[in-house]
Amino acid sequence: MRSLLPSPPYPIISLFKLARSHRRLFSSPPPPTRRPSNPMAIPPKSSAAAVFPADDCLAKSLWIKFRREFMLSLYSPFSLCLASGSLKIDTFRHYIAQDVHFLKASAHACELAEDCADDDDAKLAISELRKGVLKELKMHNSFVQEWSSSDCVKESPVNTTTLKCTEFLLATASGKVEGLKAPGALATPFEKTKIAAYTLGAITPCMSLYAFLGTEFRTLLDSNEHDHPYKKWIENYSSESFQASALQTEDLLDKLSAPLTGEELNTIEKLYHQAMKLEVEFFYSQPLTQPTIAPLTKEHDPEQDHLMIFSDFDLTCTIVDSSAILAEIAIVTARKSDRNQPAGQIGRMSSAELRNAWGLLSTQYTEEYEQCIESILPSEKVEFKYETLHKALEQLSDFEKRANSRVIESGVLKGLNREDIKRAGKRLVLQDGCISFFQKIAQNKSLNANIHVLSYCWCGDLIRTAFSAGRKFVEAGGLDALNIHTNEFSFEESVSTGEIVWKVQSPIDKIQAFNDILQDCSNDRKNLSVYVGDSVGDLLCLLKADIGIVIGTSSSLRRVGSEYGVSFVPLFTGLVKKQKDFAGGRSPCIWKGQSGILYTASSWDDIHAFILGL
Repeated sequence: MRSLLPSPPYPIISLFKLARSHRRLFSSPPPPTRRPSNPMAIPPKSSAAAVFPADDCLAKSLWIKFRREFMLSLYSPFSLCLASGSLKIDTFRHYIAQDVHFLKASAHACELAEDCADDDDAKLAISELRKGVLKELKMHNSFVQEWSSSDCVKESPVNTTTLKCTEFLLATASGKVEGLKAPGALATPFEKTKIAAYTLGAITPCMSLYAFLGTEFRTLLDSNEHDHPYKKWIENYSSESFQASALQTEDLLDKLSAPLTGEELNTIEKLYHQAMKLEVEFFYSQPLTQPTIAPLTKEHDPEQDHLMIFSDFDLTCTIVDSSAILAEIAIVTARKSDRNQPAGQIGRMSSAELRNAWGLLSTQYTEEYEQCIESILPSEKVEFKYETLHKALEQLSDFEKRANSRVIESGVLKGLNREDIKRAGKRLVLQDGCISFFQKIAQNKSLNANIHVLSYCWCGDLIRTAFSAGRKFVEAGGLDALNIHTNEFSFEESVSTGEIVWKVQSPIDKIQAFNDILQDCSNDRKNLSVYVGDSVGDLLCLLKADIGIVIGTSSSLRRVGSEYGVSFVPLFTGLVKKQKDFAGGRSPCIWKGQSGILYTASSWDDIHAFILGL
């Protein structure tokens, strides 16, 4: 059976809600030409052999694929405190002592890898890498002299997490990799070279991670900030020399892995991923004696607080907009002409008629939407007032309802089969990390958390089947853990009548549903609300929630918000500032809605790391 969602030869994907925000389809961004300072691309979930074509860069592809682990490290309590300059000195001393143990193991691993390399260039490159590690050790020794006693390392024995890291590195460099012969039994130089490649697969994540963290932290240093206690650490890892060393390590991994088979590339992927997970564990194992603002659930008291997670659906959870999917279903499943219409069936247009009707509706919507957005913008930028923005968006709400009425009157939604819609829902691609985030909340019953999806989607069946397609999510409670608030098709014997039972059509409908849900919650607990959205239609909910997180790249959302005094702050940047103020006693760690501040996130990985952590 052919797919219900083919690549259409008609401009259906520009329909309705896509035009609302003038945004491009939220498909995976092209991978950067080099290791990015922020790995925003969303990778496919498949084996290394399939993901890495011969002319691509293995290190770059792995960096993109395992961005979730990099984000977990970035948003760890240790990283937030270090970046903000509020990290307690005892915690930093402990970290330095543990990292010294790790660096010594890394230097020895490089030495073993150098012995296994079979050409002079590779040997020289690995030797340079080892020199870089030794230089890093020397820097750590200067930290020891500056911030602690000379017996710092002796006083801090290797902890369990650090030991796991060092044992993994040394085992890999010694050839103790599944499916590989012991070093002494290797018959050919090529087999020994594989050990060098595998060792680089285990070392590269650390280099890439620290180069990434150094760059991220450096951007947050004020130019006149001379009293940041960890400025020297940040400057070292953001320096041109360390960034170059990290890139050289990635290039070396690419070179050593070039002659490997698909199975051997999969082994490198597993080693890279394991090394990255150990790095995350290393950051979260650092003992903190100070309160932190992340993960959000760390300070969450389920006995006192009720965590309310709200999310939009179209282009917040999905890759494509649901109205475009429904349009495709209508056209693909329609008859080719109006002849031979079976008696007794709900009348519907031919595919050609539908294609033309959808095109006209789409063009009219786009033109009128742009006019509506222009009409609600103030003549000049104003100070943020929630009530003022609410009043302006009432005009957008009237426009949305008129546009929806045209869709119903056109008859384009007549005759869709419910099973076709459900099959399309199961094929609907969701944003990477969305399901796993909801799944983890659903699994943790002790969180006392609720998940609500508020959507303009015309057909609730599409949303329900999209989420139920995730096996692990279903096992964690699935739809029982989700409260879906959206519109519903009207059906007669599983065939749509073309009518819709409207519940959420506009920004005003959304904020009303949002307020009603909070109002219906138990009054014996304090609500902490988080709203994740991507469009102008989400603005009121985003601002009313205690924490509003914008995902995606909607230009109209930012334009409207900015003109009405809303500030958009990158999520990590905002958290570092909040951690700094919190530690300095300048403000309590209180999240409060209608502040006029929204946080921007590049993906669900950032949201997961902030709210749930490891």
